[in-house]
Amino acid sequence: MTQQQSSVLGIEAMPRGGPGASRLDQFLQTDRLEFTDRYDVSDVVKQRVVDALDRIGHRFGVFESNARLALELVAGVENPRILELGAGHGRLSARILELRPDVRVTATDLDPASVAVMAAGPLGADPRATVRVTDGTAIEDPDGSYDLVVWAAGFHHLPPGVAARAIADATRVGRRFLVVDGIRPSGPALLVRIMLFPLMMLLIGALARLPLATIPPTLHDGLITRLRLYSVSAFEALAAESNISVEFRIEGSPERDHPVIFTRSQPPTR
Repeated sequence: MTQQQSSVLGIEAMPRGGPGASRLDQFLQTDRLEFTDRYDVSDVVKQRVVDALDRIGHRFGVFESNARLALELVAGVENPRILELGAGHGRLSARILELRPDVRVTATDLDPASVAVMAAGPLGADPRATVRVTDGTAIEDPDGSYDLVVWAAGFHHLPPGVAARAIADATRVGRRFLVVDGIRPSGPALLVRIMLFPLMMLLIGALARLPLATIPPTLHDGLITRLRLYSVSAFEALAAESNISVEFRIEGSPERDHPVIFTRSQPPTR
């Protein structure tokens, strides 16, 4: 077995808590898929989850803060090009376009139903936007096509081996890769969060005025999300596979998503 093959196998088997994850941490992870990742679940159920996340994002200012962070990372670039992966209904890309008139956005998702919703909304009518189906683990664009690639609240869907390849591919097509996702805590803290999550989901649902039909599938996916989050050490190991630097901006509530920024030392030219 070559050293490269051994490295890949090591990443494939890496716990979500990173190379040094405790037994409790490893117990508290799952390969079970969220509804939004399954092909045996109807689009109606999937869209209920996406709709709930959209409502929550608006209620708590998630799209606003993520859009401003993305634009901060391209602040010195003229006519920046941004690729959004896993865009859902495209609210983040739409807000980016609202905040900066010279930006060009490509909003993508693997789910054709979500892409159809984006195409029928503000993004589909905006000449500065491109909307298409794209697999975030196999981006078809040439090297250096974008100044920034963004993936918000979806990176945890990827198993470790695929996640490492996605980081390498995103930093191939873009100068920087911004992931905004939850950060996995220690095993005991994760256990407490899982136990409290149903109550927290009911509170969030009330504050965001979620339709009752959206709460059960969102609760299902939210619990799986917490079991599939990556820790700081796991993100570092994923980046190390392709010699990519990684920066963390962890602040505020541990329940919120946090920015993780990947940068290739010698980014491709546009």
